[in-house]
Amino acid sequence: MNVAAKLQREKQAPWSDDRLVAECLKGNEQAWSALLDKYKNLIFSIPIKLEMYDDAADIFQAVCLDLLSDLPRLREPRALPKWLMQTCYHKCLQYQRRAERHVPLSDEDREDSSVSGATSTLPDDLLAQLEREQMVRDAMTELNPRCERLVHMLFFESPPRPYQEIASQLGIATGSIGFIRGRCLGKLRKQLEKKGF
Repeated sequence: MNVAAKLQREKQAPWSDDRLVAECLKGNEQAWSALLDKYKNLIFSIPIKLEMYDDAADIFQAVCLDLLSDLPRLREPRALPKWLMQTCYHKCLQYQRRAERHVPLSDEDREDSSVSGATSTLPDDLLAQLEREQMVRDAMTELNPRCERLVHMLFFESPPRPYQEIASQLGIATGSIGFIRGRCLGKLRKQLEKKGF
């Protein structure tokens, strides 16, 4: 069996947030796995953007625990991404405050921290950036498996892989990567346009 056929077999249609929430509330473990898989990068991206690299895993776990306990109170499943962003941002602020308690601050640092701690809502520019990034992740999942994998290998991996390695893993000719990349990016653009990107 070639790699593309294996990927096609493993690929499932992405679940809508309505379905994910409903199935999670029923205790469906596959739905919980799909939900976390869909939003793990969104959750991790917030502490990373705030340069909280050492705390990112702990914040991720804290957000997941809140999700587990608070999901039944979520009124609108479509609000899930914003709820996750806001919850994660709050967790980041909590972790920052805890860290500040353990470090003696100068008078200037105290003034700065009181100003930054005054706002507990996600800044609009960060919210917009996170929403755009999640749109890209969602659009990627709607591509066929070969396109999703190719786009990920070409644009989301660091360091970049050589074309020969990508071609070998996808079971395609090295010279066809450019043509396939163009088609895949065209499909991705259409998906993003449908989402209002």
